[in-house]
Amino acid sequence: MSEERSQVAGSAGDEKLTPELVAFVEEWKPQPGNVIMVLHQVQEHFGYIPRSVAFEVAERLDVPVAKVYGVITFYHFFRMVRPGRHSIAVCMGTACYLKGGQDLINELEMLLGCSNGSVTDDGEFGIEAVRCIGCCGLAPVLTVDGEVFGNLTADDLPGILAQYRGK
Repeated sequence: MSEERSQVAGSAGDEKLTPELVAFVEEWKPQPGNVIMVLHQVQEHFGYIPRSVAFEVAERLDVPVAKVYGVITFYHFFRMVRPGRHSIAVCMGTACYLKGGQDLINELEMLLGCSNGSVTDDGEFGIEAVRCIGCCGLAPVLTVDGEVFGNLTADDLPGILAQYRGK
């Protein structure tokens, strides 16, 4: 790796491919679609794709970093930000949207001081708007770490957040 790329990759943090991930990369290196398969495995391991690891994946697969980032940014599944300890998903499907899903997002942003798609400064919570949770009869709905909360108003949110703070 060039010294410049090494410095850029190293500045992102100390995350590196584990020996198991290196073996996975080597196994997939000759296969078509290897970038997406390797990135899935990386995200499963870290919970996101660290910048330093994206550079390492590009180097080990002998592909440009731009190709790796092209895959990461094209597919909504991949994330480049470490998720919060508690993941909040607010349903924005039709029923939830019509019954106040956006109001829930607005209130969460105010209460937590972070925007949709980001993580609080302390790393405690991450907020994400999702297409549909599948609980339309309980609209509007959100989940925290997979636990469903339905028939919500903005007034319900402080109590829900309190259940997870410091947990």
